[in-house]
Amino acid sequence: MEFDLIELIRRHTAQARDDVRVGIGDDAAVLAVPPGKELAVAIDTLVEGVHFPLGTAPANLGWKALAVNLSDLAAMGASPAWALLALTLPGADAAFVEGFAEGFAQLARPHRLALVGGDTTRGPLTISVAAHGFVPPGQALTRAGARVGDAVLVTGTLGDAAAGLHAVQQLPREDDGRAGLRGFLIERLNRPTPRLATGIALRGQATACVDVSDGLLADLGHICTASGVAAEIEAAWLPRSSALLELYDETTALHFALSGGDDYELCFTVPASRVAELQAGLARLGCGATKIGRIVEGEGVRVRAADGAWLATDRPGWEHFA
Repeated sequence: MEFDLIELIRRHTAQARDDVRVGIGDDAAVLAVPPGKELAVAIDTLVEGVHFPLGTAPANLGWKALAVNLSDLAAMGASPAWALLALTLPGADAAFVEGFAEGFAQLARPHRLALVGGDTTRGPLTISVAAHGFVPPGQALTRAGARVGDAVLVTGTLGDAAAGLHAVQQLPREDDGRAGLRGFLIERLNRPTPRLATGIALRGQATACVDVSDGLLADLGHICTASGVAAEIEAAWLPRSSALLELYDETTALHFALSGGDDYELCFTVPASRVAELQAGLARLGCGATKIGRIVEGEGVRVRAADGAWLATDRPGWEHFA
């Protein structure tokens, strides 16, 4: 049965690439890194009940398991090429695997990403994906490099995924006319959009970059630590969706945007003099970027409210072992 499941996954995710010398079906994949490229590799694990709610649709799990890794590649300015999948299942559920593989493939196909191998085993539902991508030598984006005076920007909107999780957990028993708003937020939770084109466009432009997976405060904090600087964020500048603002009060919406995580947007720094030009270029790619603050001397991340007061930020974001 295990090999039937592997064949099911292979059938859904087959992608022809000249740089895949040996793919699924052997003891290891054999892959050729193109000349003049460096290899960027990322791996993430999703555990049922920790990273996604029980009962999440298999197709959404397939999409998200790949998306969170492609977001890591985007944050490095890499273009995706290959992936490995380790899938742990409570039982040999062919219907689940078929749905999962189709969701995975729906995101993989437009990026020409080939699934080249992996493993299946029995146990609590756990999904690990390792994604590989290419970047020109010396052009990978990193968390280090932010400089005092740089502007801080983010793509998309923040807080939607955390609000989507809250909506899943608090679904009303009766229709209150707001199902569409909740549906938008839940879709943002289940099917995040990795900002790959933006990451590539930021090569040679951004001084530092990170994807927002654990929460803006936590992830921007990683940039600050790696770069030896501090950041000041203006709460009023944070981009938030109309669905988030209509469903939640300002305090809750702000908390989700600052600390919620799971949005998989990019947070990056650029010289202040280049903000307008960069924003115009990203808008042409179909992904806007909003200036939310600045890099200053010191350490950590501070958030200023609309009245000028500094906000308390005791919980910057998700920590697995907190």
